[in-house]
Amino acid sequence: MSPFNENKYLMNTYKRYPIKVVRAKGTRLWDQDGKEYLDFLSGIAVLNLGHCHPKIVEAVKDQAERFFHVSNLFYVEPQLQLAKMICENSFGGKVFFCNSGAEANEAAIKLARKWAKQNRGPHSYKIITFYGSFHGRTLATLTATAQQKFQQGFDPLMPGFIYCPYDDPEALLKAIDDETCAVMLEVIQGEGGVIVPSDGYLKEVRRICDKKGILLILDEVQTGMGRTGKLFGYQNWGFEPDIMTLAKALGGGLPLGAMVAKEEIASAFSPGDHASTFGGNPLSCRAGCVVFQELLEGGVLENCKRQSDYLFEHLKEIAQRNSKIKEIRGKGLMIGIELEGPWAEKVVYECLGKGLILNAPNHRVLRLLPPLIVSQSDCALFLEIFEGVLSGI
Repeated sequence: MSPFNENKYLMNTYKRYPIKVVRAKGTRLWDQDGKEYLDFLSGIAVLNLGHCHPKIVEAVKDQAERFFHVSNLFYVEPQLQLAKMICENSFGGKVFFCNSGAEANEAAIKLARKWAKQNRGPHSYKIITFYGSFHGRTLATLTATAQQKFQQGFDPLMPGFIYCPYDDPEALLKAIDDETCAVMLEVIQGEGGVIVPSDGYLKEVRRICDKKGILLILDEVQTGMGRTGKLFGYQNWGFEPDIMTLAKALGGGLPLGAMVAKEEIASAFSPGDHASTFGGNPLSCRAGCVVFQELLEGGVLENCKRQSDYLFEHLKEIAQRNSKIKEIRGKGLMIGIELEGPWAEKVVYECLGKGLILNAPNHRVLRLLPPLIVSQSDCALFLEIFEGVLSGI
């Protein structure tokens, strides 16, 4: 039982840290006792501009004085502005707005199947996903998530999903048949342990999809919105998907997701095929417009690359001094530290006690997801705390 007695009222679906947050700003947050924490998790890759960015606060306040919600039966200017920003800065032709990554992935699955029925025939419905992936916890996205630990107890799962080893083009080629309509993957597997594909792999997946006449869906929920040093993760590898999903950092801390598709794919949907009551909420879209503006013009991507280089350089130095580190991997400010033993959770809680917030997607991997506005002094403080804790494990 936590000291806040949340189990009396809330369902037991989260393993919470024993912290009650009362205030947050930039890269810091404070608990009820006034203790300060350096946030290297960003609400799990949500707060790419940090906590309570003043321009987001100002935009949301302004929108709140106009209207909160009118439904998608009306044209809403912030929604149109954000859709334009997404399309003009990606491959996209059309956008569908929703509230979360799982919801965006559900929309992508439906669009892929609808497109396939129209273009490949009624037999085409299967979607290939990859071991170690994570696409959400709704029933379809849970089925797409090829990790048994998340699926236990929820069968029967949805039919029509085929699992394949990640970073293995030959295995993918063998898995595709006449019933396949799409391949769905993350450019970097986040919950799988920050797994970065080999050079050339993603381009080869694109080539295979083109050869077989099937769609390529990218789940950019975690890698999108500047996290890897590019606006979207796929831009690091020089190819384009047919469909992309976004969420997390898109709304700057407000609930917002999006499914983006090429014009010829998006046209498979017609009114009534899909909907989301709160999708494209004007408050969230105003925040999303600020996020885009800052990423494009505020020097945020440049800072991400600069601090990424600094962290990788110094983490490699720590690894040379400490044999507990097996590998350091990632891109931009999405960094995984694989340990030689199952110590990740212990490191997370030891760091928490010293005012540093990290995350462990599994027993051997630490995940760093600091705000993209993080400073070099913030990074230096992280390195100092982390090395001290690791040395004591």
